[in-house]
Amino acid sequence: MCRNIRPLANFEPPVTDDEIEAAALQYVRKISGVTRPSRANAEAFDRAVAEVAEASSRLLAALVSSAPPKDREVEAAKARQRAAARYAS
Repeated sequence: MCRNIRPLANFEPPVTDDEIEAAALQYVRKISGVTRPSRANAEAFDRAVAEVAEASSRLLAALVSSAPPKDREVEAAKARQRAAARYAS
């Protein structure tokens, strides 16, 4: 999976539309192989981002979890620790 796409389910406060849009954009960039589409492909690219964001939004709204919601700051600290261990020389 693309490292820039982060899990968005079961967070407190809940995920925002901007976070969903950013994840959808990263996903479409990854599978299309381009970061900025040509003018000829811009409409299809933008439509794909919107459709992925919409589907992701529906999915996140429908998911149910018995686990307590995750704290964004705690998860960010864990990610920093993993990165420090990974890139330590």
